[in-house]
Amino acid sequence: MPAKLVAVAGKGGTGKTTFTALLLKELVNTRKSAILAVDADPNANLNEALGMEIENTISEAVDSVKAGEVPTGMTKEGFIEWKLSQSLIETRYIDLLVLGVPHGSGCYCYPNDLLRRHLGNLRENYDYVITDNEAGLEHLSRQVVQDIDYFFIISDASARGIRSAGRVREIVSGLQTKVFNTYLVVTKAMDGIEDLMDEIKATGLELVGVIPYDPMVAEYDLKNKPIYDLPDDSKAVQAVREIVKKVGI
Repeated sequence: MPAKLVAVAGKGGTGKTTFTALLLKELVNTRKSAILAVDADPNANLNEALGMEIENTISEAVDSVKAGEVPTGMTKEGFIEWKLSQSLIETRYIDLLVLGVPHGSGCYCYPNDLLRRHLGNLRENYDYVITDNEAGLEHLSRQVVQDIDYFFIISDASARGIRSAGRVREIVSGLQTKVFNTYLVVTKAMDGIEDLMDEIKATGLELVGVIPYDPMVAEYDLKNKPIYDLPDDSKAVQAVREIVKKVGI
């Protein structure tokens, strides 16, 4: 059975990567599942939240194929597959793949088609695939990542953030990629979100959970400690745990 695909998106600064890291933490702690984490954000920092070091990104392979730098005797498809294996960071429960963003000009249709195919093959080896996406959903619009079971749109506790989440929903609705369940998660809430309920209702999104402001998150970020290592009594950890239970991932 192919992995369940979970996508997370939101504009920068909303706590999107923090949510992704804590979602991974909860799935490992409760499911002991094999998980592929995919960082599809140009400002890739999921590895830092997980305490992992990266050396290669898949964008390098896409750029190389486009530039005609495939080694002699190797097919484009074989080259992409080799770069995937070289870029995959493997741990006991979580493997990490950083997609990055191609930097060259011109059409990337063919290399993206190869990447999409091989990500589909990788998906067969895991229970979950969790993608941390940019707000513009570049890789989703190119259908590099397809058939999403759970889509979490992250917003901070501000009217502007909620409106931005609504725009992400509009982008998602216009994609050819299938999305079966879409949810809103509000983060960094200080004193409740009652004054935001009208804005939330206007987005048409289902509010699945609120993550309160957690000084532990700020402390770990300041000290450059992995968010994944937050203790169980962290407010953010507890809130993500409740979201996972409610959604039934």
